[in-house]
Amino acid sequence: MANFAQLDDKNIVIQVIVVDNNDVTDNNGDESESVGASFCQKHVNDFSTVWKQTSYNNNLRGNYAGIGMTYMSGVRTLGVASTDIFIGQQPFPSWSIGVGTAQWYAPIDRPVLTADEEAVNKFYTWNEDAYNADTNSPKTVGWVLT
Repeated sequence: MANFAQLDDKNIVIQVIVVDNNDVTDNNGDESESVGASFCQKHVNDFSTVWKQTSYNNNLRGNYAGIGMTYMSGVRTLGVASTDIFIGQQPFPSWSIGVGTAQWYAPIDRPVLTADEEAVNKFYTWNEDAYNADTNSPKTVGWVLT
């Protein structure tokens, strides 16, 4: 089975469907994303829709596509201008895509909890306002212990 994500005009995933392997193979018997995308367009009876193949085991486009995720192509921060990925929404404006990954990362590493902090169920949350107000160079404030 193959999986395809439908994109809206802003490259946001609006649905994901499962397609039989027979519906994504070309005349030579090879799997083809374009054949699968054409099948998806016929399936929804709308030939203007955009479909991208996705993979449960994340060996295609970084992450399995989910509704609300963004499809990005030509992501330079991954080190390869031809990269195309599915990624969750950017959690905060200061976060960036990791080099070689399809994940968002804070500009400052999350501190490690001490055993005492873990014992009382404390955790760190990101505070974008605190990060932006930090005048240190480089910035050191952003994670807040809760």
